[in-house]
This record gives sequence, C-alpha cells and structure tokens, in this order.
Amino acid sequence: MANMLAWSLFTLGIAHIVFGIMRFKAPLAAAFSAGFVGQFKAPEERRTAFWFLVVGPLLMFTGQVAVHAVSTGNFWLLRLIGIYLFITGAIGVTAFPRSPLWAPLLLSLLFIATGYGIV
Repeated sequence: MANMLAWSLFTLGIAHIVFGIMRFKAPLAAAFSAGFVGQFKAPEERRTAFWFLVVGPLLMFTGQVAVHAVSTGNFWLLRLIGIYLFITGAIGVTAFPRSPLWAPLLLSLLFIATGYGIV
C-alpha cells in the first residue's frame, strides 16, 4: 500500500505536466514563439500555465522521495511528506475551494497514516 501511495504522488506529477501541456497548449505555444524568455509575466493564462507546469516536477520529486522512504522504511519521512501535503492542500482548498488541491489534501492523510503505520 505504501509503495502504491508513493508512486501515486509521482504519477500525479506526470499527470500535472501532461494535462498542463494539453490545457495550456495555445498560451505555451505563444510564449515559445515569442522567444520564451520573459514571456510568462503576462497574460494571466501564460503565468497560470507556467506555475501549473512547474508543480509537476515538484510532485514527481516528492513522489520519488516517498518511494525512497518506503524502500528504506523511513516512516518519519512519509509523515513529513504527509504534513507538507496537508498544509499545502489545506491552504489551497481554503483559498480556492473548487480547486483540485483536494487531491493532495486527501493524499496527505494517507501519507500521515502510513507514516504512523496505520495503513
């Protein structure tokens, strides 16, 4: 279960990138055709695309750290990942309730429970 949970976070990062490229295809193409450098200040859709895509590799990295924690039996690290996900998710859904930040919030509870050996 713990290994599947860790890989789910990595997979969420990949999904973030794939969805971001598909969803923001036009603003990304416009930014690339305009020279890329300094092209994400405006319009808002380009900024959103940039930040959406930047989160993908961060989720992948966190997933890889979680995979390592599972493979070494480092339950403290799994709890820590869960705590950071919880804080991020809680702030996110409070600020923007209709956001997909419910996913990391729910995952955080599983990470914390796994870190305590409950799941």
